[in-house]
Amino acid sequence: MAVLRDCLSGLNPEQKEAVLHIEGPLLVLAGAGTGKTRFITSRIAYMIEQGVPPDQIAGMTFTNKAAAEMRERVAAMVPGSAAEKVTLGTFHSFCARILRRDVGYAGNYNSNYSILDESDQTGIIKQASAELGFGKDEIPAKEAAAFIGRCKNQMLFPADVKAGQGDAFLAIYERYQLILELQNALDFDDLLLLTLKIFREHPECLARYQDRYRYLLVDEYQDTNAAQLKLLQYLTQYRQNICVVGDDDQSIYAWRGADVGNILNFPTYFPGAKEIKLEQNYRSTNNILRAANSVIARNGARFDKSLWSNKGDGEELKLALLDDGDAEADFVVNMMEHIISANPDCTYRDFAVLYRSNYLSRVLEQTFRAHGIRPRIIGGQEFFQRKEVKDAVAYLKLVVNKRDDQSLLRVIGVPPRGIGDKAIMRLRTLRKAASAPMQELLTEDEFASSVTKSAANSASTLAQTIRKARESFATPGGLADKVADYLEDVGYLNGFLKIYRDTKEAESRRENVFEFINSISYFEHNAPPGSEPMTLADWLEKFSLMDDSDRTEEDPDDERNAPVFSTVHAAKGLEFPIVFVIGMEEGLFPHERAVEESSRGVEEERRLFYVAITRAREQLILTLARKRYKYGDFELHKPSRFLQDLPDELASRIQQADDLIPRMDESAQRAAFESVLDDLRRKMKQKGFFRSEDF
Repeated sequence: MAVLRDCLSGLNPEQKEAVLHIEGPLLVLAGAGTGKTRFITSRIAYMIEQGVPPDQIAGMTFTNKAAAEMRERVAAMVPGSAAEKVTLGTFHSFCARILRRDVGYAGNYNSNYSILDESDQTGIIKQASAELGFGKDEIPAKEAAAFIGRCKNQMLFPADVKAGQGDAFLAIYERYQLILELQNALDFDDLLLLTLKIFREHPECLARYQDRYRYLLVDEYQDTNAAQLKLLQYLTQYRQNICVVGDDDQSIYAWRGADVGNILNFPTYFPGAKEIKLEQNYRSTNNILRAANSVIARNGARFDKSLWSNKGDGEELKLALLDDGDAEADFVVNMMEHIISANPDCTYRDFAVLYRSNYLSRVLEQTFRAHGIRPRIIGGQEFFQRKEVKDAVAYLKLVVNKRDDQSLLRVIGVPPRGIGDKAIMRLRTLRKAASAPMQELLTEDEFASSVTKSAANSASTLAQTIRKARESFATPGGLADKVADYLEDVGYLNGFLKIYRDTKEAESRRENVFEFINSISYFEHNAPPGSEPMTLADWLEKFSLMDDSDRTEEDPDDERNAPVFSTVHAAKGLEFPIVFVIGMEEGLFPHERAVEESSRGVEEERRLFYVAITRAREQLILTLARKRYKYGDFELHKPSRFLQDLPDELASRIQQADDLIPRMDESAQRAAFESVLDDLRRKMKQKGFFRSEDF
């Protein structure tokens, strides 16, 4: 029973009750900081200890990082390799696993399908628009992509969309799907949509997965959309063994299709569901939690919850009114320095500055850098989204998927190989007339005879190199080395000077591709013990399903002593000892678009403010400005309506910066300066840099 004791030890009564409830639907309302990951992993370990076969358990999350953390924790609690047999991953990776085996049920696809990224999707939308006779800029690709995404989130294929609902967009959607099927390609939403299509139209296939996955757990359930709910309903149709963990008060992704109604109506969708609330917070002090509770209580449709903590009341919350954005930035940096000077154990790493919109960070960054502080910014440029890396991925897709015309068009001229625009137009024309993909047409006489000899030779060489690589990759093992060899053979690794005339830039881009190859090697050598060697198709799927937690570029100085700057959305799931939330003004927080849309938009903004508050462990400092510089002039601002949601003793006491940061008189300032100077003299003398009398 050692495992059982490990599973249950340290759990509070509500967590323990939820762990022990295995059969039937269960809704666990886990407020911010209430230990939901610990509960989920303890539940999985307990189920295995009770005799549930681990391969019958599936856990779905929204980030690969969360899934990896859960697997590590379960492995530490369960002996042997049982943890590796549990299916843990994102909804999209779960569906990709199903489609690799059964995608043929959904149409003219095979298991070597490509998964499009955003730029690939844009390219195909533009192709569909052109084929339908629309002018180059007549139909904005971004708006068409949004229309297609909305349809797919609502589980609507082109035939399901009523005429008159954006007829031009609908026509593009229909042609777009035809092109995808022709190229054996799926976009991100298709992973869910086609899985649902298979389950709906092939009950024998659905029954196989219902029998395989008898126990489902879902993390961050408040972020699910209509398609994800339908997937869960299909899989739990008979046994109803589903446990969802979430917090309706933290549903902040409606703009991505998330529907807070999924969690609010869980008892309706899964009748007889047991409901357990986790309200003991292990993160924040009670002053912070009282503010969070007071704010979120103003929302209408929600489960009644009230967070509490054993950590005591802690510091009072602070609310500072500044004259403008520059004064706000000065206040934040000076307040940090004041707190650090008063607390020897406190460092810049203990602080986070959160904002509703990214542009508010500009003045902050300038001010902090002027003070010699370089912040860590969450959500910087993504390494894997760089052009040279995406080009390398396109070359790899050509090996796995012969029908991927989009990838071929992306790299056929990278580096330049004498295949010009006329040759590419000829290739497009032949592709329309023929049933063969472009990759096969490269070596056809009909193409070769209609282009220059140089273009024909280059096209033939490219096709032969891809075929040779396909044979090499068919043998398992040594994936990273094979990728390097192939990218060299195809002329990519040594062709950067042809693409970028600047030697320094060419070398930098080339180094990024080598770093990309290193990432393949890392995944290859960190595969679970006993697993089969990773294939190129495995890697491409893993790459395509990377989420924000994987893709965000890591700063090499990430461990330096620096504060974090982040939007509130990007900070969800993180926590910090001391948090500043800036820009607490109408139009900024809540955002003006949300106010214009509806009361539901304002309620989501209030949930976003609740998320911001609950990132703080020890101190929370809110700031607002009377005016901000916009479009060449100052614009007067009103305090955010959310400040009125705070406890009365705080909302009615907006303080000035001078009240929060005590000012020293001139003599005290001089004494403080002399103290710093004396300390500097002492350190310099110890290091032997110069004699003290010279300084």
